[in-house]
Amino acid sequence: MQTVAAKNILVFGDSLSAAYRINPDDGWVNLLQTKANQLKADLTFINASISGETTRGGLARIKQALKKHQPDIVILELGANDGLRGFPPKLIKQNLQRIITLAQKQNADILLVGVYLPPNYGKRYTEMFHNIYLDLAKLHHVTLLPYLLEGVGANKTLMQADGLHPSTKAQPLIADTVWKKLLPMVKKQSSKTATRQPAAMAFDKTPHPEL
Repeated sequence: MQTVAAKNILVFGDSLSAAYRINPDDGWVNLLQTKANQLKADLTFINASISGETTRGGLARIKQALKKHQPDIVILELGANDGLRGFPPKLIKQNLQRIITLAQKQNADILLVGVYLPPNYGKRYTEMFHNIYLDLAKLHHVTLLPYLLEGVGANKTLMQADGLHPSTKAQPLIADTVWKKLLPMVKKQSSKTATRQPAAMAFDKTPHPEL
C-alpha cells in the first residue's frame, strides 16, 4: 500500500470494539494498527470505545472526542446495548443520527457498523433494529458494515462463554472484515492534505457485563 498522509481514525464503540476480557493488544482495533504499520500506511487508530456504552452515552461524549482527536474517519459501532435493553428503535436511530451529523460537521467520514440481536428478541424488533443501520447509511451517504461479527457471531468456537463477545481467536477475522470496508475510505482521502498530528491509542479496560 502506498504511504498516505497521516489519518486519524476514531473507533467509537462499545465492548465489541474495546477488547472486552481479552488483551487489548489482541483486539481488532490494535490489529488494524499493526496492519497499517506493516503496510507503511500512516494511520493512527484511536480507540475511544467503552464497554457497556449506549447510543445516548456516545452522543454525550462525541463532541469532546471529535475535538480532542480531530478524526478523518470515525468507525461508529454503537447500538447493541440499546437493543439488548429493548430501547425504542426510533430513539436509537435518533441518537446515532445525531452522532453522525456531528462527525460530518467536523468533515469526518463515517464507517457505520451494525450488529445483529439474538433471535429471542423477536423477528419484528430485530428487523427494526437492523434496519436502523441500513436507513442511516442511505440517509447520510455513509459507508456501512452491516454486521461486525460476520463469520464470527454464529461460531461458538469464536465467541466467549457469554455468547455475546468475540474471543481472542476471532479478532483477526473481525479486523479483516473492518479493513475491507475501511481501505477504500482511506484511499479516497489519500489526496487530502493532512495537517493533524497522530494521537496515541487509548483503550477502555473497565470490565462490563454488557457489550
